[in-house]
Amino acid sequence: MSIKFSKEHEWINTADLQAAVVGITAHAQDALGDVVFVDLPAVGTHFQQGDVTGVVESVKAAADVYMPVSGEIVEVNEALRDDPSLANTDPLNTGWFFKVKLSDPSQLNVLMDETSYSQFAANA
Repeated sequence: MSIKFSKEHEWINTADLQAAVVGITAHAQDALGDVVFVDLPAVGTHFQQGDVTGVVESVKAAADVYMPVSGEIVEVNEALRDDPSLANTDPLNTGWFFKVKLSDPSQLNVLMDETSYSQFAANA
């Protein structure tokens, strides 16, 4: 897997650049606690890197979900909408939020690899 991480605690799996997968990190879901609701973006919507794409609500707080790269939403995880706890139980797999067709793959260069993100999250 080719996973990169943002400073806003989103991950993006770029194994398929035509439909890169985005979700929140294990660190983010740990900080939020039990996720009870997710607001996912509409398919076909275009976002710029850093735009708010949705909201995650937990028993403790609500947090915005940010777009790690510019692109078009091509799919959302309906299973997550039906069972928001997937963001807690399996944030890097079945708890994904949406898939995006990248507008500018070079934006991936500003994201962190797993080692860099782990160091960043330890100090967050």
